[in-house]
Amino acid sequence: MALLILRVCFICVAAGIATLFLNIGLSGPAYLPYLIIFGTVLLSLGVIAVDIFTPHKRIEVISAVYFGLLVGVLLTYVLWVALAPLIPTGPYAPPVVLLMAAILCYGCTSLLLQTKDDFRFVIPYVEFARDLKGVRPIVIDTSSIIDGRLAELAETNIIESQLVMPGFVLAELQAIADSQDRLRRARGRRGLDILNRLRTQPKIEFQIYDRDLPEFAGQPVDMKLVILAKHLEGKIITGDFNLNKVAKVHNVPVINLNEVAASLRPQFLPGETFEVRIAKAGEGPEQGIGYLDDGTMVVIEGGRHRINATLPVVVTSTLQTQAGRMLFAKVDEASVRSGA
Repeated sequence: MALLILRVCFICVAAGIATLFLNIGLSGPAYLPYLIIFGTVLLSLGVIAVDIFTPHKRIEVISAVYFGLLVGVLLTYVLWVALAPLIPTGPYAPPVVLLMAAILCYGCTSLLLQTKDDFRFVIPYVEFARDLKGVRPIVIDTSSIIDGRLAELAETNIIESQLVMPGFVLAELQAIADSQDRLRRARGRRGLDILNRLRTQPKIEFQIYDRDLPEFAGQPVDMKLVILAKHLEGKIITGDFNLNKVAKVHNVPVINLNEVAASLRPQFLPGETFEVRIAKAGEGPEQGIGYLDDGTMVVIEGGRHRINATLPVVVTSTLQTQAGRMLFAKVDEASVRSGA
């Protein structure tokens, strides 16, 4: 509603400015006043149309352009005041000033656009909104791309942060896709396909960060990821055990895909019943082994001689290990007999 009011007011102001041109007393054909009014209104409608059809505006780009033009104009004024005694007044003075302004504005804006990720402009309400939402960029590593679960997680719309793909990670992924080893080549190409899925997600903000920081010199890929996450004040998402440990040592937040997957597995309490297919014999004399859809292993008492059968079981206990959660259960003989 506020935007609608703003746009209506903008059109009215544009029409009012058109009347100022009419009060000047311009000479011309009879339709000139209407042409001025309608031309000004159409120009304002064009500005509004550009605003409507570019809804996703990046505040850092807008700030870079704004401050670049502002600094360029101020430098032009200061430089002209300093050089005015040396430049004779005449018809060449205005073009010289405009050329100087164009060069300085372009140089300042270009510099700020290229270094917008290295500096944060102090805009109080923007910083406050960012801290309030807690949105921090997520730096992607090679393992999280090849894994495939990140793309599926992104499709659930649970990720609201910007996904940042470092240029050195993309280069590593391309090197894997060009590997002579057939398995590595297949993994690399799968990673590139998943990367394209992430880039085409309409609700995911995806960026490739291809700048080389001075701190990257001589560092391995894992350390570069940690340095970049610190630089962007973001997090790392990975399925790599070693990178997870290195990032925690440097106090960088990590999203571990394996921990996310483990936390989403269904919780079973002793006494609950469910059906499971017995896949193979266990280590115990009467034990059978089955697996849930998420890969959780179920050790079933009384299931050794019922391999390939799908039976109702009752949970007796659970065991949490570093490899994941294990369930211990026994065959629900009462349900088997009633079903028979």
